[in-house]
Amino acid sequence: MNMENTLTSQEIAKMIDHSLLHPTLTDQELEEECLFAAKTGVASVCIKPYHTARAFELLAGTDVLICAVIGFPHGNSTIEIKLMETEQVLEDGAQEVDMVVNLGKVLSNDWLYIEQEISQINRLTKQYNAILKVIFENDLLPNDEIKIKLCRICSKYDVAFVKTSTGYNYVKDADEKFSYKGATEHDLILMRKHSKPEVQVKAAGGVRTLDAILRARELGITRIGTKSTKQILEDAKKRFGK
Repeated sequence: MNMENTLTSQEIAKMIDHSLLHPTLTDQELEEECLFAAKTGVASVCIKPYHTARAFELLAGTDVLICAVIGFPHGNSTIEIKLMETEQVLEDGAQEVDMVVNLGKVLSNDWLYIEQEISQINRLTKQYNAILKVIFENDLLPNDEIKIKLCRICSKYDVAFVKTSTGYNYVKDADEKFSYKGATEHDLILMRKHSKPEVQVKAAGGVRTLDAILRARELGITRIGTKSTKQILEDAKKRFGK
């Protein structure tokens, strides 16, 4: 049986973290997008820390989760600041936290620091019955060995998700122009393979179409971060008729 034939648009919606992270997003836009999220029943709204409390109010009584980002988008804050930021968003109602790992420490091979960062933030989120997603920012990592190492650390500490990208970091090419790959199929396969089964994988960055989500689903990906939610769900309703 073709598994696609049994899918519904609501199942697709429940794979989506509706991304509301653009630097210029206004309070009015937040409210409009939260109403859209409630209507469509996405998995979560992925929001900036200062929007957490308001989003929690707007989505009270729905099954849409609040996913707040910390250390976003560069991961440069100290562990202490990341812990404070995590506690703030959890107190404000976040049920999920997306944390950008300290990229400089990753590239310095300071794995003890990275283990301390991930384990401490993960422990704090669990104290609030929340979950942690660790963002690798794969475009900025030079080889697969580093990504595999991060998958193994996240598996060691039972992090809920590993995540490809923020969608807001870019690589400067030789011609001084910026490029971005985001959630490549190569990386999704790699992260799924090297994370233990209980650790889920979130694809973010460049996932803009229904077909891209369906392909990620085939690879074992359970959550997608995207700004293209409206078009994706319209296409899902047309294709699946439900």
